[in-house]
This record gives sequence, C-alpha cells and structure tokens, in this order.
Amino acid sequence: MKILKFAPLLCLLMPYFVSGQSYVQGRVVNEDNEGVAFANVILLSAQDSTTVYKGTISEENGSFNMENVEDSVYLLKISFVGYKDELRKIRVENNTDLEPIVLEVSNDALDEVTVNARRPKVSRQVDRIVFDVENTTLSTGSSFEILKRTPGVIVSQDQLLVRNRPATVYINDRKVYLTSRELQQLLEGFSAGNVKSVEVITNPPAKYDAEGGAILNIKTSKNISIGYKGSLNASNTIAIVPKYNVGTSQYYKTDWLNFFASYNFNYRNIYKEEETFVEFFSPNGETDSYWFTDFERDTRDLSHNLNTILDFNLSETSTLSFSANIQLSPKNDSDIGGLTEIYDPQNSLDSLFTTDSQLKSETDNILLSASYNTSLGSKGGSFSAVANFIDFQNDGSQDLMTRYFSSDDNLLNENSFITVSNQTSRIYTGQMDIQAPLGSINFETGLKYSGLKTDSGQEFFDTNGGTMDFSGNLSDALDYDENIYAAYAGLSRDWEKVSMKIGLRGEFTDVEGTSENLGVVNSQEYFELFPTFYLMYSSGENHSLGIDYSRRITRPRFQSLNTYRYFINEKNFQEGNPDLRPSINNKINFNYTYKNKLSFDLYWERANNAIALLPFQDNEAKTLRYLNTNMAYDQQFSLDVMYYSYLTDWWYLYTYGSVYTLQYRFTALESNAQKLTNEVTSTYLQAYNQFTLSKDGTFIGELTGSYMPGFIVGSYDYEEAQYGLSIGLRKSFFDSRLITTVNVEDIFNSMNIPLRSQYLNQNNAFFAKPESRMIRFGLTYKFGNFKLNDNKRAIDAEESERLKEIETLQE
Repeated sequence: MKILKFAPLLCLLMPYFVSGQSYVQGRVVNEDNEGVAFANVILLSAQDSTTVYKGTISEENGSFNMENVEDSVYLLKISFVGYKDELRKIRVENNTDLEPIVLEVSNDALDEVTVNARRPKVSRQVDRIVFDVENTTLSTGSSFEILKRTPGVIVSQDQLLVRNRPATVYINDRKVYLTSRELQQLLEGFSAGNVKSVEVITNPPAKYDAEGGAILNIKTSKNISIGYKGSLNASNTIAIVPKYNVGTSQYYKTDWLNFFASYNFNYRNIYKEEETFVEFFSPNGETDSYWFTDFERDTRDLSHNLNTILDFNLSETSTLSFSANIQLSPKNDSDIGGLTEIYDPQNSLDSLFTTDSQLKSETDNILLSASYNTSLGSKGGSFSAVANFIDFQNDGSQDLMTRYFSSDDNLLNENSFITVSNQTSRIYTGQMDIQAPLGSINFETGLKYSGLKTDSGQEFFDTNGGTMDFSGNLSDALDYDENIYAAYAGLSRDWEKVSMKIGLRGEFTDVEGTSENLGVVNSQEYFELFPTFYLMYSSGENHSLGIDYSRRITRPRFQSLNTYRYFINEKNFQEGNPDLRPSINNKINFNYTYKNKLSFDLYWERANNAIALLPFQDNEAKTLRYLNTNMAYDQQFSLDVMYYSYLTDWWYLYTYGSVYTLQYRFTALESNAQKLTNEVTSTYLQAYNQFTLSKDGTFIGELTGSYMPGFIVGSYDYEEAQYGLSIGLRKSFFDSRLITTVNVEDIFNSMNIPLRSQYLNQNNAFFAKPESRMIRFGLTYKFGNFKLNDNKRAIDAEESERLKEIETLQE
C-alpha cells in the first residue's frame, strides 16, 4: 500500500487546484456528439450584443470554463470554422452548468467549398509538442511523410527516433503494435488528409504505460459526411533486390455505423552483406589470431495484413467498437553463406572455414479488440473500457553446415546441426479510464490488467552422421507467465500564464519463467511507482519556459530471457539471459520556446540496469557471443535546438541539432568482470526541406540531409561519421484522386557505418551493410467520396510489444 503515502500530499495540493467557485461551463459538440476543439466561446452583454464581457476557447474534448462571472443575463456566442454560429441567451446564477451545445455544419462545409490550405502550426503544451497539420499544405501524401516532418522526430533507416531513442507510435491514444517495417507500410497507406495533428510526448504522463520511451500520438480528424470511399495503392522499391507492396482500403459510414477494412500484400527480397573481425588473445595478452568473416544473407519475405474496424453509435453519447488485425507471414526464408579466414600473428593464413545456413520461419499474429466509450455529463467527462486478446504463433528452423579447411584448401572436418523452434503466446488485457472536470481542474484515473502466457521451445539435432540425433543438453523449453496490475491518477490545471500537470502511476508485476533443463530461471514480484510532473510558464505569445520529469521502466522482453542460441556460424551466435532484471529510467527536461518556431531543450536521462545486447569474445574457446545483459547504467546529457518555419510561401524548413554526451557503464564478463565506461561527446544535425513546386500545390519536392560525426551503442563505437541525403517528389492528379511518389534514399550509400568494441582483452568489429540506398515508386488511387475521414486506428494492445524479437546487430 505504498501509494497511500502520497494521499496526504494530494490532499494538500487539492485546494490550490480548486480555488475559484463562480463559473460558467459546458461543452461544444458537433452533430455526432463529438467535442469541437478550439471553438470561440464568448459572453456578450444582453443589453448591447457588441460588448464582450468574457471569452475563452474550448478544450480538445469541447469543454470550456469561464470563472468569476457575475450573476446576470448574457448572450452566449459560439463559433468555429465550418459550422454555423450559435447564439443563445443564458442566465448566470452562481455556478452554471450548461447542457451540451450542438453546432450545425454550415452549408458551405457540406458543399465542400474549396478552402485555401493553411500553414502547419506548432504549439507547446505543458506535457507535449503539438504539430497541427489539418487542412495544411502537408495534408496530401501519407501519415509517414507527416511524421518525417514533425519537429523533434528523426528518421534513421526508416525507424522513428525522438532524442536518440526509438519512439512508440499511437493513433488516437491507441498504441500501434507493428515492427518498424510494418509500421511504415501502415502509415504510408494512411492518408495525411485524415491527420489533424501529431503530438510529440517526450515524457509520457501517468495515463500511458510506464514502459517505453517517447510517444508519437497521431490525432485523426473528425467524421462529417456519410457515404463510401476506397483506395488502391501499390509501391515498388528498387535496391540490390526488389520489393513490392499492393493493397486496398474500404470505408463506409452511416448515421449509426462506421466500417473500415484494409488488406495489404507484401513481398520483399532482402539482401544483406556483413564483414566481421575478431582479434583473439593468448593468456599473456599477446595476439593469438585474427579472424575475418565475410557474410551474405538473402531473405525472401511474404506477408498478408488484414485490418477491420466496426464502430456502432449506440446513442448520442456512447459508441461500441470491435477491431481485428490479422498478420500472416507464411514465409520468411533466408539463405546465409559465410567465409571465415584465420590468420596467425604474422598475418599468414592458418586455416579457414565456410558456413552454409538456411533459416525458415512462419508467423501468425491475431489481435482482437472491443471497446466502449461514453460521455459523462455535460462538462466533458468521459468513460472508456477496452479489452484485447492477442494470439501469436511462430515456428522456425535453422539448418547449418560448417566445413573446415587448411591453408592449402584441404578439407579437415565437417560439422552440421539443425535447430527447430516454436513459440505460442497469448495476451489478455483489460483497461478502464475516467476523465472528469472538477471545477477548474481536470482529473483522470484508470485501471489496467495485462497477462502474458508463453510456451516456447528449441530442439537441437546433431546431423553429422547423416541422421537427426537429438541433443538434450543443447535443447530446452521455457514456460513464461507475466501479470501486470496498474492504476493511475492525474490532475491538471491552466492559469492565465501557468500550466501544471501531475500524475502518479503504480504497477505491480508478477513474473515467473520456468526452464525445462534449469528449473525456475526467473521469478520476480515487484511494485513500482512512476510519478510525472509538468510545469510551463508562458509570457505572452512569444516566450514559454517549462520543466518536466518522469520515471519509467523497461522490462526484459520475453525473447531476451530465452537461453536458446541463434547461430551466424558455429563460433558466432546470440543467446538470451534468464537473469535479466527490469531497468528504471529517470528523466528531467528544461525547455525554452520562442514564437513556437525556435525551441531549446536541455535534459538529463539515466537508466539504471539498462538492458543491452553486448558482444563478448571468449579467447580460449575462440567464440564471439552476443548476450542480453544488464549494464550498470546508460546516461545521456543533451542540448537540443529545433527550428521550424516557412521561409517563403513555397519553402518549409525544419532543422534539428543536438549536442550530447552518451555514457554506457557495463561489466566486462570476459575480462575478469571489470567495470568499464564507454563514452562519447558528439553532435547530430538534420535538415528537412519541403518545396511547393507548383502554384496549385499538387507538385511537392523534398530534400533531407543528416550528419552525425560520433555515436556509441553499448560497448561499440562508430568508426566513421554517418551522413545521408535523400530526395523525394510527389505529384497529385484529378483533384488528388491519383497520387504518385518517387523517393531516392541514401543517395551516397553512406548510412551504413563500421562499429568496433575494443577494450582490455576484447577487440571485435563488424560492418553491416543492409540495403540503404534505394529508389521507391508509389501509386495511390482514391475512389468514392474520398474526402471522407475514416476511422482507421490501431488496436490498443500495448503488451504485444513484448512479443517482438530484439533486433540484433547481426540482423
């Protein structure tokens, strides 16, 4: 009951939030009972309708509040673009709670009169940056393109980063569980015209799960029209080997039903080359041998994705939704070939060996969701409940053959084996959230349960004798159960110049993993509190100062706990660690923003027991293993500067610069367990340019460049500076029914960088060279009433993230 310790503090703070008793409050909604944000709400004198007494704007959920209103009769006027003005007489007697005020869509909006596109707007709220793009020049194209232009977002090899860390994408506060590749495909098929804004939440508040880093929350536009629309899309990528995608989406809306379905088929041929180096040492510290490996991997990947959503409007205030996302990957096959040459200290060839390996994998992932949402009263309160079920199935195998040769190419020995793996995971989640205005403050609270049950195994077979001989010592099975119980509460309030938000989330975690060979290998029970705090001061429209703090957690992924091995060759492999413990992260940030165009962020972030995949070479056994392990900490000190603005009517510029110091402190497991620190101080620079190349805005050009002279990952150092340049063109035809795109990425083929881990008796390096320079052609055709805004969103299944394989340095 540790949370009770905070009850006196909350009681002491409450009077400061609820001061002021005389108010007029209500909620502005559209004809679908959806809140209308940023509507003008004005009290006029009843005797002289031109005299303004008080005014405000509605919040995101449509609610509004005006304090210290004298008892009298007033004219209440509400207006917003696209709706008819609402004017009514009201009597104020002490506290006045108004019934929901419904705005009627204007005839001009219904007739879809053309409106000149406006410029994107950036605003800073107390706990996030909001990039408003609705009805702007950025509203053509895809949602992924909008994210690439969002202030604070870095795109590195198609992965979305915020402050050098991977970001999690949400759509309407619902997490998207997809790999980085699948996420890009989803967002590239999600029209930018459906996006109202993107919220960059660097320190997520208590409402969100305590696990993970920054959040990119895509807010979609509201539905107005009734009817049908659909689209067809296709893309072809030219790199070393080809890749293509085709898909379709269908949407239909009535007064009481929203229906959406999409299907995508993806085929990718993926080529990767890699060079590996290891210097092995003798016990006296002298060089024993040098190992050089050339490695090639050719993968053929086939996948189907079906997404369906049904929304039922039960009443003016309540909706019931059912969703399904089915991902089928019947084929992910790889052919791997490698040559390793071994040299003595005098650089003379001593011996060599070749590796031939075939990997096969089949994966099915089914996500089902049901949700209920309703409004509470007329003040903008709401209640929501969500239930999810996820079923994940994976079957795989690896067939590996190694042949050893002398320096004069005589066969010395052969060794072969087969591994067969399987995994079945089921996740159950339930969540309830309540939001309610309490006078002049906003209160939110909620409960959540998530349970994960996984059964997995790997069987090892020796095939040297021409038959499959089972090896029990190298085989294992793991049963893993995880239960997380969470509760949170938060309070927020806005004064004239000051905004404040506090929150507290508590999570109790119960974990038990049982190994068939080792017995109980991971049993944990722990309760953690995760406070969040935000404070912002605004001096007029040009200046704002802010400070925020959060405490978060990173739990070991299920795959990182497995004791199984994935082999590059017999001497190079990755394995899990059943002794992993969760990592706790603390972060504090100071911000100054000028005119919502220039922003400075100074922040410190530290993760104790940080989980990382580190390389360790065994100089006696002549092996290189990649082990998931807990470091002592990883730490970052950074100063970030962002500038975003239209320099001219046709040139939009977003620049991002960061000066940072990164530190990783870890235990050198193959060096007498010494504690070592890897550190770098460096910079990162990025510039995104968008050029409107035609007067009607249908032809858009993009130019993106980045430069990073130094970086580290765990014990690895970048050996060269990383830089990249990409260009893109987008042209729309027939009133944006047909959109064509072409993008050239990594023009100079300079994004792949060699890495080296060198300390004490360790010296190993690798240079991974996946396909980074490529040309992608895209085509989208829309039909029906394509200006409708659909109900696309992601299933709220955050725990599915625990199923994702950790991307290793070898992949």
